[in-house]
Amino acid sequence: MMTRLSVNLNKIALLRNSRESGLPSVTRAAVVSLAAGAAGITVHPRPDERHIRPSDVSDLSRLLEGYPDAEFNIEGNPFHNLVRIALEAVPDQCTLVPDEAGALTSSHGWSLPERSRELEPVIRTLKDAGIRVSLFMDPLPAAMRIARDLGADRVELYTESYARMPHDPSVLARYVDSARAAREAGLGVNAGHDLNLENVGRFVAAAAPIDEVSIGHALIGDALEMGLGAAVRAYAGALAAGTAGQEGKAGA
Repeated sequence: MMTRLSVNLNKIALLRNSRESGLPSVTRAAVVSLAAGAAGITVHPRPDERHIRPSDVSDLSRLLEGYPDAEFNIEGNPFHNLVRIALEAVPDQCTLVPDEAGALTSSHGWSLPERSRELEPVIRTLKDAGIRVSLFMDPLPAAMRIARDLGADRVELYTESYARMPHDPSVLARYVDSARAAREAGLGVNAGHDLNLENVGRFVAAAAPIDEVSIGHALIGDALEMGLGAAVRAYAGALAAGTAGQEGKAGA
């Protein structure tokens, strides 16, 4: 199974918001990304609107109606107005993330079962609207079945620990075990946070099958040198190489 690349456009919006010209265009970046081989688009609106705004979500939702094979993933804290935004846009997937309102970036996954009572009605509301639900999770194998029992369809493994120590076999093993536990529980497996050209292929090869990776910061950083289309193609190539590496091990 080929891992799908979803391009996170938050950093495009962050740059756009520093001026009032509307440049760079978030929707134009989405078009370029999809044309270059991205399988989907991710956005993470936050309450302070530091980057993606609700209007961007609406614009992208309309744009992606013309790309029936592309997936739209909206991520964020469901207790920070995300549910209203998701119910209006009806994306393919909503990734629930326990980030604090003023956090610089996401820094941990959901604590389960401690937060189960809060999450269960949110998950039910989103699924009733026809939206696939993914929970942002630390690499804890025992928590995967709890996520499934809450009604989640997928988990997104929070990969910062791996990105900090990509060559530490004990760290990678936690992700491999967590991905296996999630699949055994009947969940799809996504991954994201600090993945880049140097580490994403190895992660996918080890923890496969991974349904989707969401990458923004590193990809947009590489795009400053390579161009956005070239950066998307490079990441898609890294995912393909990682998938091929897993297939090679399976056939060995």
